[in-house]
Amino acid sequence: MHRPGFPRADGVLGALCTTIMAVLVAACNPGAIGNGPRPTIAHGPVPGETLGSGSVRVGLLLPLSATGNAGQIALAMKNAASLALREFKTTDIEILVKDDTGTAEGARAAAAQAISDGAKIILGPLFAQSVSAAASVAKPAGIPMVAFSSDSTTAQKGVYLLSFLPQGDVSRVVRYAAGQGKRSFAALLPSNGYGTVVEATLQKVAADAGGRVFASERYDLDRVSMQAKATAVAGAVKGGSIDAIVMPDAGDAAPFLSQVLAAGGVKPAKVKLLGSGQWDDARILKESNLSGAWFPGPDRAGFDAFAQRYQAAFGSPPPRPASLAYDATSLAAGLAARFGKTAFTEKVLTNPSGFIGVDGAFRFLSNGLSERGLAIYEVNHGVAQVIDPAPKSFAKPAF
Repeated sequence: MHRPGFPRADGVLGALCTTIMAVLVAACNPGAIGNGPRPTIAHGPVPGETLGSGSVRVGLLLPLSATGNAGQIALAMKNAASLALREFKTTDIEILVKDDTGTAEGARAAAAQAISDGAKIILGPLFAQSVSAAASVAKPAGIPMVAFSSDSTTAQKGVYLLSFLPQGDVSRVVRYAAGQGKRSFAALLPSNGYGTVVEATLQKVAADAGGRVFASERYDLDRVSMQAKATAVAGAVKGGSIDAIVMPDAGDAAPFLSQVLAAGGVKPAKVKLLGSGQWDDARILKESNLSGAWFPGPDRAGFDAFAQRYQAAFGSPPPRPASLAYDATSLAAGLAARFGKTAFTEKVLTNPSGFIGVDGAFRFLSNGLSERGLAIYEVNHGVAQVIDPAPKSFAKPAF
């Protein structure tokens, strides 16, 4: 599969980008990270731990003592950070690992301790409420954050989100669809914060692309509501003005909605179904009513190579969010190698040419949101095939 190249940069930042690219490439959504239920806590924060022995200190805040899936993901992310340090041979950073317990209170305390211990930048936390709490400590201290939540409301100046954001998914797939002649959109969206962000972005991007949103339905997370709203959209399609339907929800939702649309007479040959990065899921790919649908996502080649190295090092495959910790650590190491203790200024972090990581090219915007170079995939009888490769450089901000 196509691997996005590293965006060209000039001068000092160009040299920096080349340094980071070299280690990440040589070493070689959405689902929604950070929006899940608040985890339960088995015990208090575990003692702090350090990775590396460089002169530039970096805080890493993770919910290590949270029970269940959250704690397992946190451990994998710590492992990924350790792997990045091993593979970045010229690093001059020391990572201060802090357990934020998966709570706002824990994140606030962990951020304060990391800063007290000399951290010049904070990586994490994972959960939205933890990001906001840590930021309440880091911002007054002038310490930037590279966080892992996909809740875009937590982004702000100095608090950058490395995760896969719904704005990026919508912008990429709608702009691509518009380029293929799809200009009349409908939307089937969940009645939650994610759906609100998608709807607002869709309206803006569709208008910018010369299109229009003719119908938008918001459903509750139950089949009765989903069926009613999908049936309403199918009725709108019969009017003949809609040629694409945005329906980014994950898991079992997309297959069910597609079945209702098909029963309502929506023909995939005429109306293109558009998904999100969360669609890289066997339940979605094998649904016959979604065959031919399009969705955005990172190039898989980089993550697959990372996963092989991670499994060789730790004996098990990494969960998807592990690549965020790997890329954040590699970014911090690359910046520190170039700029030392003054590495983490806004000018450097928001370099418009961006950086490259396991999941391809990315850059931070001044408002804390991020952009990623995403490919377009087509669902084809159980597999996802690239039909438009991830871009190799960034144009103006997409949102």
